[in-house]
Amino acid sequence: MGLAVTLSRASVGIAAPQVVVEVSLAGGLPATNIVGLPEAAVREARDRVRVAVQSAAFEYPNRRITVNLAPAELPKEGGRFDLPIALGILAASGQVPRHKLDSCEFLGELALTGALRPVSGVLPALLRARAQGRGMVVPRANAAEAALVGDMDVRIADSLAQVCAWLHGAEELPVPERIAAAAACVGPDLRDVRGQLQARRALEIAAVGGHHLLLVGPPGTGKTMLAERLPGILPPLTEAEALETCAVLSVAGQAGSCLAHWGQRPFRAPHHTASGVALVGGGSVPRPGEISLAHNGVLFLDELPEFSRQVLEVLREPMESGHIAISRATRQSTFPARFQLVAAMNPCPCGYAGGPRCHCTPDQIQRYRNRVSGPLLDRIDLCVQVPQMALAELNALQAIPGEDSASVRARVLEGRARSWSRARCTNAQLDVRGLEHACALSSAERHWFGTALEKLGLSVRAYHRVLRVARSIADLDGGATALAREHLAEALQYRSG
Repeated sequence: MGLAVTLSRASVGIAAPQVVVEVSLAGGLPATNIVGLPEAAVREARDRVRVAVQSAAFEYPNRRITVNLAPAELPKEGGRFDLPIALGILAASGQVPRHKLDSCEFLGELALTGALRPVSGVLPALLRARAQGRGMVVPRANAAEAALVGDMDVRIADSLAQVCAWLHGAEELPVPERIAAAAACVGPDLRDVRGQLQARRALEIAAVGGHHLLLVGPPGTGKTMLAERLPGILPPLTEAEALETCAVLSVAGQAGSCLAHWGQRPFRAPHHTASGVALVGGGSVPRPGEISLAHNGVLFLDELPEFSRQVLEVLREPMESGHIAISRATRQSTFPARFQLVAAMNPCPCGYAGGPRCHCTPDQIQRYRNRVSGPLLDRIDLCVQVPQMALAELNALQAIPGEDSASVRARVLEGRARSWSRARCTNAQLDVRGLEHACALSSAERHWFGTALEKLGLSVRAYHRVLRVARSIADLDGGATALAREHLAEALQYRSG
């Protein structure tokens, strides 16, 4: 009886657990059986593999073949196991040597000609294989993803025959060209925004501390323009953050989007008709939603009250935890979701509250605002009004160039550096103990602050969030150790806006 073992990776969220492919050749009637909780595409591999092996000029064993995909309780899906199954069969029958199989993992779907086709979720598999000190062979179509991972022996191949020649030592598989550095941040410039000084200030504070932001104003006042320019003033992604962001896109089958914008923070703007599954992820086979695709970047929800209230409520947990767990009957997947929320809304249904064009009744305005729940608003750190500008004022500002994103970003980087050196995290991520250390208040400031909170009727969560915003304001204005009253007052102003 022949027995061989090859290694591969499943796709479960971004975890990419290892799958051991065990192949046994025994006597009996010729048949190929695949066990280990395979789904339909994996069961069909027996036919693809047989024809691909014959197309590569190898002999398909005329014996009883059993392929076990371990662990047995993990569901297996897709064509990603075709290549390791084929290599296991060839190794068990003695047609390829086994000395490289123990130190390398294999991913790839086989065409009937023996060519390798791309699979999704390659980047998470590469990261996990690197952590365990193994190399990996992937299809050439996945070479761009493979090039993102350094300090690892990654090989790319075009066909099963080429992989077998490499195992025999007859030829070398090429190594993908490494992407050396992140691309510079590009996108809309903050210089394009005229006026709206308070909104620009709030945007800068949000960038320093990683705070959630709500923009309220009539149509056409620049809310969307401001939101689109937030990624341009945020710090660049570190290599670890860029890989994690791209890993989510790889699982979603959108790796090309990440490769085209490598090193840049994602900006996602789903339409207000998006379902809960589209926003948080899901499906019979869990896939990441918009909040995970915005991981390490910005999630912009325009026309916030127009979203289904049930859809908005699912944001509450990931806004606090930074991840989303999706449970189904047979599996559970966890996706990262540490996003920065920027939301925009009108002050009333028609959008022109307080002006001559508005005919909304107080009850209509209240019902409109009640579409967004209090608990969700309580998790948004900054609320700022974006008022309508007079045409004469706007024309006067056309001749005055606004501050560009590069200048604002320089201040943001300085503020982020202060918070990072103090707590190794952004101010928005400070826990209660970190707040006590970072947000020291004198007795007089503490008394004043407590009185202000009582008058505004803010919750304990809001109290902590105001402190975090005040800490970001202080970091932006020079990094004072103790918070001053002007920092607290400005933070309260945004909270009560």
